[in-house]
Amino acid sequence: MTIRYSLAHLTVLGCPTPEMVYVAARAGYDYVSPRLIYMGLPSEPNYSLADNPEMMRQTRRALVETGMKVHDIELARVHDDMHPTKYLPAMEVAAELGAKAVLSSIWTSDIAYATEKFARICELAAPFGLSVDLEYVPISSVNTLQGAAAVLRAVRQPNAGLMVDMHHFHRAHDKPEDLDELPRDWFHFAHICDACADIPADRAEMTRILREERLYVGEGGIDVASILRHLPVPVYSIELPHLKRAREFGYAEHAFRCLESAKNYVQEHAQEIGCFA
Repeated sequence: MTIRYSLAHLTVLGCPTPEMVYVAARAGYDYVSPRLIYMGLPSEPNYSLADNPEMMRQTRRALVETGMKVHDIELARVHDDMHPTKYLPAMEVAAELGAKAVLSSIWTSDIAYATEKFARICELAAPFGLSVDLEYVPISSVNTLQGAAAVLRAVRQPNAGLMVDMHHFHRAHDKPEDLDELPRDWFHFAHICDACADIPADRAEMTRILREERLYVGEGGIDVASILRHLPVPVYSIELPHLKRAREFGYAEHAFRCLESAKNYVQEHAQEIGCFA
């Protein structure tokens, strides 16, 4: 299996979407995974193309000029007092740009409620030809492989998927062989990165590393190859925020180093993983 690579927006979050496309193209990525759903987090830019026609025009132009493609968009969060239809404009943009998937995660402790809302997001995305891929996050309500699998079994939506992030998988103490027990058609892509082997006990430190200091693949203590060996996905989306390096090298160089290190790692472990860079 030949792997294709996508640049996840969190890796270069300071880049507006059109700039992100050009950065990804120069670095040699196959896809981009832009954050087109504004989450309102402190100091986080708003790249909602549905609300910014000029940025949408610039993004379309960048995609045409570079030949880049959009793989997935993010982030359709499930949280208390939310209405899934608010994600429809972003889904329409995603479909127009040729995206394949919408990334989602769950941030409410009411799992019955979350399951209902996640199922509704899947229903809304289906007419656009989009899968909705659930990512479990160590600081969210659904934070383990088992918890995410339980939601997917409950919703029974044909376009529902499971997105595994190397950092999150390691922090959850999940076992790679447990992936073999899950339906193969749940898996569409994965997030790759590395991180320190020690798992922070402090939530704030966990969050800081998650958002600000992930490592190049092969640089940290996560056995990435052993996880990927059990993941039959053709696309690796590199989500590797490292604020210090991005400031030091610039976003373009950081994105290039992310891809270069990932390809080198995959090539080195190609036989174990069962794929090629």
